[in-house]
Amino acid sequence: MEYYLPIVVMLLLQFIFAGMTLGTRIALLEGMSPRVFVVYRSAFATIVLAPLAYLSSRRNSSTCSLNLRSFSLIFINSLIGITLYQNLYFEGLYLASSSVASAISNLLPAITFVIAAFVGMEKLNIRSLRTIAKILGTVICVIGAVSIALLKGPKLLNAENIPSKSIINLSLESDDNWLLGCLLLSVSIIAWSIFLILQVPAYKSHPNYISLSAWMCLMATLQSAVVTLFIEQDLNAWKITSVLELGSSLYAGIMGSAVTFCVQAWCISRRGPLFYAMFIPVFTIICTVLAALLLHEEIYFGSLIGAIGVIIGLSIVLWGKAKDVVDYKEKMDPKSKANETEEVKLVINESSEKEYSKNDLKEPLLLC
Repeated sequence: MEYYLPIVVMLLLQFIFAGMTLGTRIALLEGMSPRVFVVYRSAFATIVLAPLAYLSSRRNSSTCSLNLRSFSLIFINSLIGITLYQNLYFEGLYLASSSVASAISNLLPAITFVIAAFVGMEKLNIRSLRTIAKILGTVICVIGAVSIALLKGPKLLNAENIPSKSIINLSLESDDNWLLGCLLLSVSIIAWSIFLILQVPAYKSHPNYISLSAWMCLMATLQSAVVTLFIEQDLNAWKITSVLELGSSLYAGIMGSAVTFCVQAWCISRRGPLFYAMFIPVFTIICTVLAALLLHEEIYFGSLIGAIGVIIGLSIVLWGKAKDVVDYKEKMDPKSKANETEEVKLVINESSEKEYSKNDLKEPLLLC
């Protein structure tokens, strides 16, 4: 259960991400500003996490102390992983589509693997078959993601027109908006990868999932509000005009931020940032299918080919990562193997003693 629980949790997270992406896309097409959406999402997440963080801090105040190092790491994490990432991501989501946004997210395993290897979080041994599998799998994932986003072919569904709510000049051609959206999404994934890497030292400095997530959401709310006030000149953009916009903001804040931040911090602390990044291809498959069924977004035949490549790449990377998980468990608990051996010896000894006692008990009875 200890091995499979993070896998099950990560699969559930991909469904949450898919629902948030589709709901956000609908809210943006209804006319909501992407920058304002980021502020409301972070604010709702803070409202949910703040009382939970307070209760958690009362139980264990030693893990919730906020020193200068913790504050600096949380501030940088919020700036890069929430404020920068979400503003770029939702702008790209607005210009492109839900399926493209989920497809570009497959760059996360490759970028995270490169950064993690550069900073020494991932072991690279070119002679190892496992390392070759991780490299090959990430390359296949990237190729599949690019195929989903850019590979044309027969068009399966038509896309809707984009209303003029972006800070980018939408007088460009549709293909230009598409490529510009892909570029913004790619830059946002780089920010997300850095965010995942930085969460490791942030959690070590402030080892409390709920408190860490609450502080990040609070700082992101303030940072995003400053950015939005600087960009949005019209104060009417802050108005929520429909139940759909409110519902999308609440879902993104509660499920997309409050829940996922805590859960992903738990998963990263258990398995590392690359393990988290490897499940993004599953999010692509879910989001692409739902976007085609519910939003009738523009889907090409190349998306099917890319999806198959993503599944193959994910399977290869998971196989390559399996050995690292075993090594990680032995590193965290080096006595586990010895304990297992002692348990086996103890069971054997107990069985022998019982058998001896049984025989020793039978003999006097037989003699009588």
